Formats: sequence, C-alpha cells, structure tokens
Amino acid sequence: MAMEKVSVLDVQKAKDDGRKLVMVTAYDYPLGLLAHEAGVDIVLVGDSLGMVVLGMEGTVGVTMEHMIHHTRAVVRGCKGPMIVGDMPFMSYNTSIHDAIVNAGRLVKHGGCEVIKLEGGVDFASTVEAIVKAGIPVMGHIGLTPQTASALGGFKIQGKDATAAKQIIDDARALEDAGVFSIILEAVPAPLGKLVAETVRIPVIGIGAGADVDGQVLVIHDVLGLFDRFVPKFVKQYANVRKIMLEALNEYKQEVMEVKFPGPEHSFKMPAEALEQLKKMMPDK
Repeated sequence: MAMEKVSVLDVQKAKDDGRKLVMVTAYDYPLGLLAHEAGVDIVLVGDSLGMVVLGMEGTVGVTMEHMIHHTRAVVRGCKGPMIVGDMPFMSYNTSIHDAIVNAGRLVKHGGCEVIKLEGGVDFASTVEAIVKAGIPVMGHIGLTPQTASALGGFKIQGKDATAAKQIIDDARALEDAGVFSIILEAVPAPLGKLVAETVRIPVIGIGAGADVDGQVLVIHDVLGLFDRFVPKFVKQYANVRKIMLEALNEYKQEVMEVKFPGPEHSFKMPAEALEQLKKMMPDK
C-alpha cells in the first residue's frame, strides 16, 4: 500500500490527537515490506535480531555491522513507516564521541531516519549530544535488555515506589535531553499510564499496559515465528512457524515419494531434439 513517510512530527501529532501508535520490529526486506503493507507507523530494526535472527542468547553480541546490514535490508522494503535503527551494546556506552559517530554510521550507512538507545538519567547527556548533531533519538527505559543482568534479569521493573520514581525521573530526563519518544518496557500498567501522563512526548509500551501512547512487539512474536520463549506481554496473532514447518515436511515427503516435481513444474523438450541428443550420446 502507498503511504506517506511517517515523520517525528507525525509521531507527536498522534499523541496530541489521542491516536495510538503501532510499532513492530523487522530485520530484513520481506518483513520490512510486510510492515509497510500493513501500514504500521514505526518499524524498529532492533538488536533483538541477535536472538530471533542470529540465534544468540541475548542482544549484547550484536555489532554495528549487524545493525547496518539489517537496517539496509529493511529500508529497501519499508517505504512508509518511520524506521528506527537500534544502537547496539557498547556503541554508545564508551563515550559521547563514539555515540555520535556510531549514530551517524547507522543513519548514513543503514538508512534509518532515527536511532534508539537504552538508558535514562545516566545517558541524558549522550542523547542531548546526538540530538544536537542532527539525529533524532528514541529513548528506551524500564527493562533494558542490553543491561538486563544488572537489573536482575528479564524481570518487571518499577514494582516498588522508589524504582517507579526512578523510571519517571528517567523519562523526564530523556524528554529534557530531546528524545522525540520513549519505549517503556516491562513495567506495571499503572506506572505505564503515569509515565505517559508525565511527559509530553509519546510513550510506546511493550509490557507497559494499555494506557500508554502506542504499542511495540517483536514481529516474530506477533507471527508466532519464535518459540524459544514467549513473554507474558506477547500476544501471538498467528502461528506461522507451524504453517512453515508443515509445508517443509510436505515438500520433503513429496520429494522422497517422487511426487515433486510433477509435469506442471518441469520444462519440456521438443521430441526431435531429444531424439537427436540420444543419437549423439556415446554407447554405454
């Protein structure tokens, strides 16, 4: 479907108008094209590709080269939605200089419009520097997968008042630093609502309840393509993996039973040419 390119201003307008934003991840051309055709607002080329595409145990092994490569592929198929490039672990943690350089690489060589990075108050100065360099930034707070081990694993964040207040402080610091939106992951629904009401910019939730400004899910989870684990906040809208496995098993069986390829899948040769060929073949 044809659609105008979603901009930062469009994302803000959605919150101002009370319209929920729809966001998914994508990691290659076919999934980017599907997201475009579905008409979602935002596509995140997430470092979750480490797990769902590259088979890693987590996201920390994802490199800038991985992100640039996969972002390029998504950009080729995804013409309407805003495309967000995820900054991988240690691409922005070492220094503000490195953060600006790597953000620039992801935009310039990957082709995304904006970048995303994890962290709140501690990374506000980094965010501010990247924004000043002319690159829009999406924040990510709550459960931050790159540093999940420091948070006690993949667990709900902000369950007590002190931890919840820190998340609100993180959101405010990111807004002041210039992010145009925030992903809020794995927090109690009442806290998600409070964060969305506290800041003027859109808050897009993943496991943050329904009262935020939009939702994001990993596309492999939406389609049922990834079954290693299914978080509580995921709803599988299809079981494409089962369909794909059934098709592959049927293909295997038909090859073994010489049912495929059939005449309709085979190319013909003129009878005269075939007879001439046979005469040209040496005797056995």
